[in-house]
Amino acid sequence: MTTDRRGFLRTAALAAILPAPPLVERPIPAIDTHTHFYDPRRRQGVPWPSPKETILYKPHYPADFVSLTRDHGVVGTVVVEASPWVEDNQWILDLAARNDSIVGFIGNLRPGQSEFGNQLKRFAANPIFRGLRLGEQSMLEGIGNAQFERDLQMLGERGLTLDVVGSAGMLGAVEKAARLAPAMSVVIDHLPFPVWDDNPAEMKRRLSPLAALPNVRVKVSHVVRRVDGRTITGLEPYRARLDALWEIFGGDRLIFGSNWPVSNLFGSYANLHAVVAAWIDERGRAAAERFFWRNSLDAYRWVARGKARRLA
Repeated sequence: MTTDRRGFLRTAALAAILPAPPLVERPIPAIDTHTHFYDPRRRQGVPWPSPKETILYKPHYPADFVSLTRDHGVVGTVVVEASPWVEDNQWILDLAARNDSIVGFIGNLRPGQSEFGNQLKRFAANPIFRGLRLGEQSMLEGIGNAQFERDLQMLGERGLTLDVVGSAGMLGAVEKAARLAPAMSVVIDHLPFPVWDDNPAEMKRRLSPLAALPNVRVKVSHVVRRVDGRTITGLEPYRARLDALWEIFGGDRLIFGSNWPVSNLFGSYANLHAVVAAWIDERGRAAAERFFWRNSLDAYRWVARGKARRLA
């Protein structure tokens, strides 16, 4: 018997009496539904962020994001446009044409303006364009304006989504918009709001009217906090507010998002993913799949392409 043969048999015998090593489960595949891509080096520059924001004022491209998130199971992203410049919508769509990690795009246009209909028709012709982002001020000023409200209904007619970003002060306007256009999917960005960090009961009170509307969902994209220059790690500091969101909206209307690269202001991508993964994993794999990608497919009807093709 050769030495190699003896070694093989010893290894096989040892394996038979020793317990097998635990299986390392791969991360749940994820669609990150809130990223921003931009390049301050462009000739025209960018309207956001400011050069004073040194952490953010640098190029951020899909390749950077793919490299950063590969170990966390992220297989695609929905980009949300922060720039109010109309042609920056095209800049992202052109970027998506070259990067199949982008499965959807929430653009930035202004409902209520005479040119809105033609602009929406132009960009929505691209299937990657999945809806619009509106800020708090636009919502507060627009609700009650007949043309603004008609333009929101147009989003619903086209099967598009409205993302809203702001504070608790916009929730009344968001509720009116969701009732006005029940065919329109509405996603409230960047929950949980910091104002409710120490008062989950108030969060429940304020969000419950919106939870009663089936077309409203929330994006869990502002979880991690930084205190005294230090990122707060681990699940426990965040559990109560995350549990409150679950109690309000259930497992079918909570959506994962990072707000990268803005999230870098609060901590690493690895840390934010670890917090929400630890929390949702306690509810089982089916709940984790809904949170990390299935619910976003319902909300945005994103395009299954690239590595995300195997999900939908």
